[in-house]
Amino acid sequence: MTSSPAAGQLYIDGSFGPPQSGRTAPVADKSTGAVLGSYALGGAGDVDRAVAAARAAQPGWAALSAPERAAGLRRFAEYLQAHFDRLVVQSMRETGGVRAKALDEVSTGIRQLQISMIQATERAGDLLPPYKAGKLSMSRAVPIGVIGVITPWNYPVNLALRAVAPALAFGNTVVLKPAELTPVIGGQVLAEAADWAGLPPGVFNVVTGDGPEAGHALAEHPGVDLLDFTGSRAVGLAIAASAAATLRPIRLELGGSNAFLVLDDADVELAAGCAMVASLEFQGQTCISASRHIVTRAVADRYTDALVRRAAALRVGDPMTGEVELGPLIDERQRDRLHHDIVGASVALGAEVLTGGEYDGLFYRPTVLGKVTPDMPAFVEEVFGPVLPITVVEDEEEAVRLANGLPMLMDSVFTADLIRGLAVAERLEAGEVHVNDAHARHGADDQMAGFTKRQWIGVQRTPLDLPGWTADPAGRR
Repeated sequence: MTSSPAAGQLYIDGSFGPPQSGRTAPVADKSTGAVLGSYALGGAGDVDRAVAAARAAQPGWAALSAPERAAGLRRFAEYLQAHFDRLVVQSMRETGGVRAKALDEVSTGIRQLQISMIQATERAGDLLPPYKAGKLSMSRAVPIGVIGVITPWNYPVNLALRAVAPALAFGNTVVLKPAELTPVIGGQVLAEAADWAGLPPGVFNVVTGDGPEAGHALAEHPGVDLLDFTGSRAVGLAIAASAAATLRPIRLELGGSNAFLVLDDADVELAAGCAMVASLEFQGQTCISASRHIVTRAVADRYTDALVRRAAALRVGDPMTGEVELGPLIDERQRDRLHHDIVGASVALGAEVLTGGEYDGLFYRPTVLGKVTPDMPAFVEEVFGPVLPITVVEDEEEAVRLANGLPMLMDSVFTADLIRGLAVAERLEAGEVHVNDAHARHGADDQMAGFTKRQWIGVQRTPLDLPGWTADPAGRR
């Protein structure tokens, strides 16, 4: 990908070009440190140009028929599909994820484009019940305008396209600022796809750069009609405070300390197998990773033993060199935060490292922490790394109370009694809850729209089947 037309350049108003600063920065392979390419260091002036181009292009793009816009998305997806194998390798190198993660990331990005192109041609509004006899009431879907999208580094393709694809499908134009740690797979590649697809100039723009420069400028730009941000809670709170001053619409997906509840009648082996995915997929570096394992005392010893056995057997290394279950962390800052601020600080307060707690470069061993209490960083903070903190509680009531004490996105609850599991799921204040399952086992494509806390509850109905993460560590492949 280093020889691509987008290398070291921005994509604004249908053209690739250098940033106003004239500066670029290297893109590194997270496993080896080798330089993969470069990205442009865009700033406020570049964001101004991109927003202006998007605003100028928006009326014409919205005026096209839905099939015409869908055709552009179809060509966008075709480019990604044609370069699928290269993009998978790029994702592995740039994010540090294993092949299964990269396959999922690129595939779901393409799928989002396909879903959005169909949705754009299926529905333009609703025929509503008349409020008075003799009247006809209709609602019509209209574009918002210019959408700013700021994406994280963990799943850069599909987290960008889940916002970009529907935004474009319904007549909006977009300015995308990808994470500086993954600017090629999360930005340059998408610019190339849009250019190849022949989207009109200004419809889709990509401004790479660092957060304090390009990211801040886009988040604060008065020409953006809606900002979509996925990332840290701290940054999200700052964006929300700024948006409140002007009543600008925003969409935020922020982190949380997700809970993994294991009740006294749980199938311990099933729970421990699912925990490997819930806490360790992509080294635990996702907003839906399980941060807190809240376990009732009746099964705590058996569950702890099962976690330690599995975690100790997992292989850590360069995803490009062979069969490993975990790759590197994204950078030194993330590693040091995890090792010192989460693990080290919790151990200083009395937590116990049962396995792991060591690293070599960016390769961090999967770690199980015992004796974790609710006042420790390993409980309170979003872990965002391959660490499984175990907190023992007396009963279900204490488990639910502790789980609901912190912000959460996605929880799991394990119990032999399905009715009990569903009842506990209803009490957990998370957007998505899984009963006897882990987050990667389901895709909640039909989540309810509207102002509801509970969007979706998934139930494990079939035997555990997690390639590379089987219930028996010796059975991994």
